[in-house]
Amino acid sequence: MSAGPSARRLAVHGQVQGVNFRAVMQRRARELGLAGWVANQADGTVAVHAEGQADALDALVAWAREGPEGASVERVDAGEAQPEGIDGFAVR
Repeated sequence: MSAGPSARRLAVHGQVQGVNFRAVMQRRARELGLAGWVANQADGTVAVHAEGQADALDALVAWAREGPEGASVERVDAGEAQPEGIDGFAVR
């Protein structure tokens, strides 16, 4: 089992746009030392690509299942992804 960086892609479903989800996700990801991005999608979901240590990724997925105050997360689809060597964590 590798201790190197991993990556995950998330699709967050529910009332997750217009509730400060992306800004709080960015802050949480940075606190966890993760790199990547978060973006609203046309279908009403929020997409996330995050890279870093597996335990930090697990913590971010757990946070995404709750979301910030005001959000109503129905479900989070999470899958493994290829690390892209991204620096920082951006809101797109």
